[in-house]
Amino acid sequence: ADGQWATLSQGRTCEAAAKSVGVTYKDRPPARASLSFDAGGPRHGQFAARLSRMPRPGATVMLHIGDQPFLLVGQGDMAWSRGPKQEQAIIEAIRASGGMRIEARSPGGGRIVDRYSLDGAPLAIDAAAACSAALAKP
Repeated sequence: ADGQWATLSQGRTCEAAAKSVGVTYKDRPPARASLSFDAGGPRHGQFAARLSRMPRPGATVMLHIGDQPFLLVGQGDMAWSRGPKQEQAIIEAIRASGGMRIEARSPGGGRIVDRYSLDGAPLAIDAAAACSAALAKP
């Protein structure tokens, strides 16, 4: 797409995705955030993120877009949106903001903070939604 975000097509799923800005670790892939759209399927903007480090078990994972917080469902180093209403609110917040971050606590009690630029995100989201709609057509 443009800026820090790209639109990807994988089978019948299209997604708007970005890597985090800032620190990366040699022993693991960079943190990544995405919004997925399935062609004729259940996902219409599902937010997912891979954290830069493994949080402590049971840690709360929070997405902050501008000044809006969103509680995510976390499992291991992954986190997801909680459903269609939250996904719509996340997309609206992305369109109105310039940055986002995902936070959790590490096993040692420190903070994990993965930051993302939203430059190009609206265009990538629109392209992913259009991609899935085109794939859904017979």
